[in-house]
Amino acid sequence: MDVVEVAPRDGLQNEQVMLPTDAKVELVRRAEAAGIRRIEVASFVNPARVPQMADGEAVVAALGPSSGVTRIGLVLNRRGMERAVAAGVDEVNYVVVVTDTFSRRNQGMSTDESLVVLGEVAEAARAAALPCSVTLSASFGCPFEGEVAVSRLVEVASRAMAAQPTELSLADTIGVAVPSDVRQRVDAVRREIGDVVPLRCHFHNTRNTGIASALAAAEAGVGALDASLGGIGGCPFAPNATGNIPTEDLVYALERSGFPTGLDLAALSETAVWLGAQLGRTVPGLLSRAGPFPPAAA
Repeated sequence: MDVVEVAPRDGLQNEQVMLPTDAKVELVRRAEAAGIRRIEVASFVNPARVPQMADGEAVVAALGPSSGVTRIGLVLNRRGMERAVAAGVDEVNYVVVVTDTFSRRNQGMSTDESLVVLGEVAEAARAAALPCSVTLSASFGCPFEGEVAVSRLVEVASRAMAAQPTELSLADTIGVAVPSDVRQRVDAVRREIGDVVPLRCHFHNTRNTGIASALAAAEAGVGALDASLGGIGGCPFAPNATGNIPTEDLVYALERSGFPTGLDLAALSETAVWLGAQLGRTVPGLLSRAGPFPPAAA
């Protein structure tokens, strides 16, 4: 199972403490040392709206050339794409919000308008020889419109595929999904788009169902899952948003459930504790406090 680390971006963007650039670089380095090979290192968005991400270029520059690790930059528009390419990321991730109200709050445009920009961003990514993944935000529910119909998700996913992304991610941005929702929506999207691109999932633990949803996604054949060290983060434009699923907790659950990750669980837990110290609080993740348990019997 591929675990994509999002703490340096989705984790830190909703924190009140503004970590300095060198601490963000240290966080990425620690994730790499624990074996993680795909990391969202920054977002290239308006610094006035998300000041925690204002140093994206500086973070990528300080990290230097990557070796065997894919460093991802999140973009929301053409300007963000230009900045990400200039900074030297290895992959860009573009966000399409499935509902119009949230899309306007998050990106200042409707879903239809966002899909048009996606085409332009994906074309620019191909010109720069960069993979372009697409995250469908609010795939399971919207903080403003409520339930999102499966048919709406399938429609947006189908239209996003016209841009030829390299991966499609279903994001439970506000943490409302339960395992049955995951199975239903993964199956519906897969039936619509086939196996042209791999699926990834992104869960938040707002209602304490994130790990269960992640395991359901793994059982449904999803090959990549996002997680955030310590369980920090959340969307700054979603009311009452809380953290992502903790990377260390997810890895424990995956390994015990027969989905190898190849990651160093002890190093992940140590980093979660270190990150809490940088933020001046105890992180939401539990494994770093409870400790590991012997591997499940073969």
